[in-house]
Amino acid sequence: MKYGIALTVALILNATANLLIKFGMKRFDSAGQAISQSITSALSALAGNWMLILGLFFFAINVLFYAYALKKIDVSAAYPVMVGGGFAIIALVAWKFLGESLSRLQLTGVLCILIGVWLVARDIKTDKVAHVGNQIKSISPTSGTNSA
Repeated sequence: MKYGIALTVALILNATANLLIKFGMKRFDSAGQAISQSITSALSALAGNWMLILGLFFFAINVLFYAYALKKIDVSAAYPVMVGGGFAIIALVAWKFLGESLSRLQLTGVLCILIGVWLVARDIKTDKVAHVGNQIKSISPTSGTNSA
């Protein structure tokens, strides 16, 4: 359960980080600054952009939660949840708040991705199974005990 919560927090932090960086870069552009200016002035302007800095911070924190979730959740299940769930959140927020287009066909694609994420997420198991000789032992993540 706690690993699933960690994965959810990582997902939210990752999507939020992407959106903050996008909002930060829009703010950067609207101030009339361009990255093609001198390196020093561009870096100075970027360093003073709190949305960009917060987005980078959220990326760093996301990695901690994601790594924790991977301790017990298979990467083959966690990664699709992160990418698919993050894509859906970003697509909808970008459409609503950034004015990005989202056609009916794209919205259908987002819904298909969410269905796929749901199918993957509903089968996430954090119990590990150890194969010892001809016996299969279930290793409980909460108690750390083995049972045959």
